[in-house]
Amino acid sequence: MDTTRLPRHATKIVATLGPASNTLELIEQLIHYKVSVVRLNFSHGTAQDHIDRATMVREAARRAGREVAIMADLQGPKIRVGKFAQGKIWLEPDAKFVLDASRTELGDVDAVGLDYKDLPRDVKAGDRLLLNDGLIVLKVDLVRGQQVHTTVVMGGELSNNKGINKQGGGLTAPALTAKDMEDIKTAMSFQADYVAVSFPKNATDMEMARQLCNVAAAEFGHRPGMIAKIERVEAIPNLVEILRASDGIMVARGDLAVEVGNAAVPALQKKMIRMAREMDRVVITATQMMESMITNPVPTRAEVSDVANAVLDGTDAVMLSAETASGRYPLATVQEMSRICEAAEQAEDTARDTDFSGHTYARIDQAIAMGALFTAHHLGAKAIVALTESGSTPLWMSRHSAHIPVYALTSRLSTQRKMALYRNVRPLLMDSHTDRDTALEHAEAHLKKRGIVQSGDVYAITCGEPMGAPGGTNMLKICRAA
Repeated sequence: MDTTRLPRHATKIVATLGPASNTLELIEQLIHYKVSVVRLNFSHGTAQDHIDRATMVREAARRAGREVAIMADLQGPKIRVGKFAQGKIWLEPDAKFVLDASRTELGDVDAVGLDYKDLPRDVKAGDRLLLNDGLIVLKVDLVRGQQVHTTVVMGGELSNNKGINKQGGGLTAPALTAKDMEDIKTAMSFQADYVAVSFPKNATDMEMARQLCNVAAAEFGHRPGMIAKIERVEAIPNLVEILRASDGIMVARGDLAVEVGNAAVPALQKKMIRMAREMDRVVITATQMMESMITNPVPTRAEVSDVANAVLDGTDAVMLSAETASGRYPLATVQEMSRICEAAEQAEDTARDTDFSGHTYARIDQAIAMGALFTAHHLGAKAIVALTESGSTPLWMSRHSAHIPVYALTSRLSTQRKMALYRNVRPLLMDSHTDRDTALEHAEAHLKKRGIVQSGDVYAITCGEPMGAPGGTNMLKICRAA
């Protein structure tokens, strides 16, 4: 394995596994090069495929000496065309084309079946349908029974099972399908740390998904974090309630751009990142971040700027999809993304007094977290150390760009893995102690052993008394390493 200096960056990288990244050795390398969250895409593969990959991820993390989070990404409703007799067709502008929910035979240049049988009920004359991520545009002429008759506005190649979006939103498909409910059981069987819900419209969708996950994971004593993928027009006015019902959101720019228009997405991305940080939720920026590296060994300048801007906006993580799942250069893509994150963070403004003033905190543990950031920033501390059971204190710290690494020490493996998604948080596992002084001594020994602090270094440490009580952080101490 390459022993050259690895980039050090606060922004986390999410990598999707697939045929191009399906070996223990490669996954270990991805983790070595700073992948913090591994995404399993439940739109592809069998339940056993995902179980086997999760097992491989845990083993690769053990070999790499660094725990990572596993995110199970649910497929959601299949709003897609059916299959074609020849696998694909070419649609000419102004041609007539029928989307037929009742059709059972394979499609041709005149008509195709639908996986989503409710489409005729959801559309009317004058609506525009966007297929294959908006590359093909159809105008609805009329709806007759189970058939949607359209005129091709923008043509091109249409192949099997391509997605359908309605411009402006309005499709009634539920966020959770029967398949998703089975996939939740599979994900909980290997205790996925996060579950990403596709196409939620409101808080109710997220609350239902959380309830299903908690029931499926009860026998393991596990509770996953819930990530809402924002990709429907209907979700935008409900962002606050969706954030409250979730542990984080994903700015899923593919389907979202098709529904709201490409030009609206950059401003929405910035708004969502800002809202998530203000509401103490995590946020992942996703879709086409390094798209050209699916086939090319280097990114475009525009892709570099895209990743850097997401970092500068304060995203917790940037995500790779096909780039690592099926691309030619999965490892090189992660290396490039790491370098971009590091360079962008070096240009960030560090935390200022205004980041901490003008806020009031009703909770003692949250006030302690902010106090640690403020004090460490002014003292130029080498690190902030948080002894944590639930991970709440490090999460609050991660909402500010203090440029001081936060080392979160926990005795809970599930908490360590969940914190792998938090920006600027380095989660470490440490034995539990009931005595405060013993815990502080062991924490410093832990840091010195890893080369995080050396004798004479100043660091801030937070913990709670009595020790081991979740949500009990009530102490801040400034230390100089012995």
